[in-house]
Amino acid sequence: MPDDGADQKEKKLPAPKTEGKAGTAEATDFSPVRGPRKVLRLGVIVTILAVAVFFGGREITNRINYVYTEDSRIEADLIIVSSRVDGWVTSLGVTEGSTIAVGNVLAAIDSRESKLRIVELEAQISGIDAQRIRLAAERRLVDEQTASLYSSERSQLDAAQVSVSSLLPQLELAKREVRRAKSLFERKVFSRRQLDQAETAHQQIDRENRMAVAKLKAASAKLKEAGAERVKLEVLDGDLSILKHRRAELVAQLENQKLDLADRTIKSPVDGVVDKTFVKVGEYVTPGQRLALVHDPNKIWIKANIKETQIRKLKIGQRVVLAVDAYPEDSFEGRVLSIGNAATSEFALLPSPNPSGNFTKITQRLPVRIALQQNGGLLRPGMMVEVNIDIRNP
Repeated sequence: MPDDGADQKEKKLPAPKTEGKAGTAEATDFSPVRGPRKVLRLGVIVTILAVAVFFGGREITNRINYVYTEDSRIEADLIIVSSRVDGWVTSLGVTEGSTIAVGNVLAAIDSRESKLRIVELEAQISGIDAQRIRLAAERRLVDEQTASLYSSERSQLDAAQVSVSSLLPQLELAKREVRRAKSLFERKVFSRRQLDQAETAHQQIDRENRMAVAKLKAASAKLKEAGAERVKLEVLDGDLSILKHRRAELVAQLENQKLDLADRTIKSPVDGVVDKTFVKVGEYVTPGQRLALVHDPNKIWIKANIKETQIRKLKIGQRVVLAVDAYPEDSFEGRVLSIGNAATSEFALLPSPNPSGNFTKITQRLPVRIALQQNGGLLRPGMMVEVNIDIRNP
């Protein structure tokens, strides 16, 4: 019978082994636990995918809307204060980190020799001024004396000329009278006595004329002599001119020495801070030697090196989101101020020629300056910055 055969097969099956109450509980609870584990695993996978999609989407968005670089740092005009003169450093008015203002004394150099030189030059100028006063007084005296003498001799000459000019007509008249007297004497009209009188009058007038001519010549000679005395004025004027130029030369030397004295007090050219000092009190410095390094903390900017493949996306004035490594919890903003006109490789001290012919193309970078506002003195030159330039707005 079929039922009996089935019962025999069932009887031949081995009975299940029991492992106690614990084994029985595990066997009975296995099926209910597998469902929640699958749900948990599925939730983790979904969460991971969501996070990946979120960050991936944000990265893609940032790549489309921003130009990013971490090759950037804060910069400022670091001013090297140096000496224009040589000498011993007598005092140092600042230390590294000191806050300074324009005109504050940074250092002082020995000025004793410079002060003595100034006193010497001032004494020489005073001596030249005294010589000029003496020569000017002598010139006035010579001028007055020679002017009076020249005027007197000129008057004598004028009088002699008048005398000569007045005797010439009389002399001509006397000559004609002598000729007429001789003619009349030969015709027996005049007597010998009348002829002698005419000749005597002629001789007297001729003698007076010669004396007047002699006086005229003497007056002319004396006038020339007086004129020669006036030449002394030109000599004195030349001496005064020489002293004037000599004084101007000494004044120039004095001003240069005063400049030397002023340069021995080294003052700050800017408002800012002292970054570093390079000398100590008692050291000897030479012209051009560095004394200190200073900068104005309020005049800072960011220099970002942007890839040449991204430079076409940048425009002046674009907004920049900044992350300063030193202050990761703070956010900063800036604006694109300028875009470099040459790659940074062009400013390398050692050029990299390629004579072998082997060439590896490397993406070059161009410097971009970003305007940045100081934030309570926290930002300092040299700090590294991460830059995100918003290229959505042209």
